[in-house]
Amino acid sequence: MNDGVRLAVSLFMPTGGSAADRFPALLEYLPYRKDDGTLARDYPLHTYFAHRGYVTARVDIRGTGASEGETPSREYSQIEQEDGEQVIAWLARQPWSNGNVGMFGISWGGFNSIQIAMRRPPALKTIIAICATEDLYNEDVHYIDGMIHVDEFEVAMDLGQSLSRSPDFPLDEKTLADRFDKQPWSLDYMRHQRESSFWHEPVHPLDSIQIPVFMIGGMLDGYRDSIPRMLEHMKVPMKAIIGPWNHTFPDDATPGPEIEWRREAVRWWDYWLKGRDTGIMREPPISVYMQHWHPPDLNLATIEGDWRNEDRWPPPETSPQTFYLNSAHTLANSTAGSSVDHLRYVPSSGVEAGFWWGDLTADQRPADAFSLIYDSPPLAEDLAILGRPDAQLNVSASAPLADWFARLSDVAPDGTVTLITGAGINGSQRDSQTDPTNLQPGEVYSLKIKLHLTSWVFPKGHRMRLAISNSWWPTIWSTPYPMTTSVYLGGKDASRLNLPVVPMHASSQPIFGKPEPSDHLTDVHSEGYPWPGEYHVTRDEVRQATHVVWRGSDKAQFPWGKQTDHEQLTYDVEDAHPEVNVVIGDSDTTYELKNRTLLYRGHLEMRSDQNHFYYTYHRELLQNGKVIRDKTWKEVIPRDHQ
Repeated sequence: MNDGVRLAVSLFMPTGGSAADRFPALLEYLPYRKDDGTLARDYPLHTYFAHRGYVTARVDIRGTGASEGETPSREYSQIEQEDGEQVIAWLARQPWSNGNVGMFGISWGGFNSIQIAMRRPPALKTIIAICATEDLYNEDVHYIDGMIHVDEFEVAMDLGQSLSRSPDFPLDEKTLADRFDKQPWSLDYMRHQRESSFWHEPVHPLDSIQIPVFMIGGMLDGYRDSIPRMLEHMKVPMKAIIGPWNHTFPDDATPGPEIEWRREAVRWWDYWLKGRDTGIMREPPISVYMQHWHPPDLNLATIEGDWRNEDRWPPPETSPQTFYLNSAHTLANSTAGSSVDHLRYVPSSGVEAGFWWGDLTADQRPADAFSLIYDSPPLAEDLAILGRPDAQLNVSASAPLADWFARLSDVAPDGTVTLITGAGINGSQRDSQTDPTNLQPGEVYSLKIKLHLTSWVFPKGHRMRLAISNSWWPTIWSTPYPMTTSVYLGGKDASRLNLPVVPMHASSQPIFGKPEPSDHLTDVHSEGYPWPGEYHVTRDEVRQATHVVWRGSDKAQFPWGKQTDHEQLTYDVEDAHPEVNVVIGDSDTTYELKNRTLLYRGHLEMRSDQNHFYYTYHRELLQNGKVIRDKTWKEVIPRDHQ
């Protein structure tokens, strides 16, 4: 880099051919440690493209993995993006390069593909972003819909940023100062509880992207809303595939069905980086998987459904349908007389709705028991929706701070309730996420909750359900006041649910291939992945307290040693004292090397009362069982409308 820091890269290069051959370059740019953390998955991914005439570069962000320099102070930092531009320029000027560079990745790699495209480096000609978003405040993992969220990612990254490079794992003073001693990222995120310049620092307007964009996402992924937003607001050539998947590559997805997305990626790369007409730009730009009903099942292997093409977004054949909330707890085509439904706030409710707006979830009936529910009559015929439903609610609260959550579900004739989608709103952010203000107890507010992107076919005889609650714990930190909230029905601008209804059958369907065989390293083995792990819920009815424990683990074998990772998160709240919320996270990574054993440990503790968060993070490094470095961060942080 310009400041002398060297970034580490693994290059995957085509073999054969002649010395005169020139290839486009593809960049994947991550902090997740190319020489151990992602090595097993990098090899089949990158060699697939190398076999098809691309040089791919897997680069560790500075201060992570094998790259030099200090660990950045946050995700998507200014220095990370400036480095990325230099890497792209370096790839473009290599003697084997044709001067064209593409960028791709899932999650972090997708995020920084979007953000660096916004900076317009000259050699970057196109990107493919998978399970990614540009909306860091509402859609990244730290705040969901504007409300504070803590899960295993925080715990994993707070420890992962401290690890030294493999396989030699130096423990000199500079390495420890540059990594181990760096402030955990979660502390900085806690300091920025409202939308602000902090969250916009890495991001430019969407229209700053002036190159073709290929977006891939899943209906069970928390970042899926970026795809319709980009389709609506960007003017560049775009392609989108939205499957039924969660946060994973579509060729290795559970639930399925899986598809060979890499084949479509090569067709895209060939068109934009090699100038070959692969036909991809003559095909409908949007392919969406329509999910059909399935019972709630956390172990579902395949989601039933079918693919459909769309020429633009929103689909022009969309026919919005409105259903009004009525006093009989029904959804009806017309509104009845005015009435009010009241709901007592139960802070510990909501665990059945999952850990974010995605993934498979359990039967919603336990969560619905602590919600206001409104059901349609049994449907006379199948009904298909595609897009972002919204709930427009007239509400009040008896406290100055309240969150509202709306969940759309499918109720089967046997009473089983399958969650389709949902969303939440922080009541203090009703007018502005930048300048939140307290609610006036008893005052009626009109809120629009735009539910997250979904597709669904309600079968004949099933009912639609809208459930409204004030808690989605432990996903969202509980608001600190006991209270009762109210939903006002009927009257002017009546509370209602709006659904994007589409025809049951589209004019055309895409045809995707099944996953193809891939190369794999024979001397690297990994198994397990922390998410989804396992979680257990314990209820103390005397104290009216709920305790959730989540655990995840993985392990890997390398030629130079073994690695094991363990994570655990515990969540505690009492219904009578919602202000006293506790999250404790523990993470450890062990490296068994030839002559020594290293153990990195992290302990995160976050507590709250009515006015403050209490943050503690402790990091330890042990060599052969002896502590050789430890550091603690403690801070009291005012609650800022959270």
